[in-house]
Amino acid sequence: MNTVQLNDSALVTSYIAGNESAFEELVSRHKSKVYTTILLIVKDTYTAEDLLQETFVKAIHTMKSGRYNEEGKFSSWICRIAHNLAIDYFRREKRSPMITLEDGSNVFNTLNFSEESVESIRIKEETHARLRELIQQLPAAQKEVLIMRHYADMSFQEIAEATGVSINTALGRMRYALINLRKKMSIDKTAYDQNLYSS
Repeated sequence: MNTVQLNDSALVTSYIAGNESAFEELVSRHKSKVYTTILLIVKDTYTAEDLLQETFVKAIHTMKSGRYNEEGKFSSWICRIAHNLAIDYFRREKRSPMITLEDGSNVFNTLNFSEESVESIRIKEETHARLRELIQQLPAAQKEVLIMRHYADMSFQEIAEATGVSINTALGRMRYALINLRKKMSIDKTAYDQNLYSS
């Protein structure tokens, strides 16, 4: 059987039926896009390679267990697995985000740290940690877009493709994420300059 001419759906069916070369063809077709999806988020080639392997291993388990959903395109499905694994990696790493608000200002630009004393560094670290906690409280779809945009510097076109939504939906989720984050920060009042919330 020549797997090259088959579409993705037929290759998946063939692989589930026991044709290992069908999966090799799927990997060959999609590994570049999957790798790019991951690399845009983690920005580290070694990590991206590890997560690329993990993505296809997870795909194998899903297909072999009969849980693969034929409703969507294989390329969108495999990229969604990849981007979820990459976001999970980021969550574990707990990197400090640089969040830009709707007016283009950075969350931390209004914080007054005149000198990097031990105390100011400690406050800044605590503020970053608290901001990460507030981000984790956002609805999943909003949190996802915000992390991809500000941690990974992905374009809204890239975010839309990775999450399987329209650009308008991605933009809307980002807008609501920033609105909700600002509300949470306003309520939280953890070392934030109150001028940040003046309209």
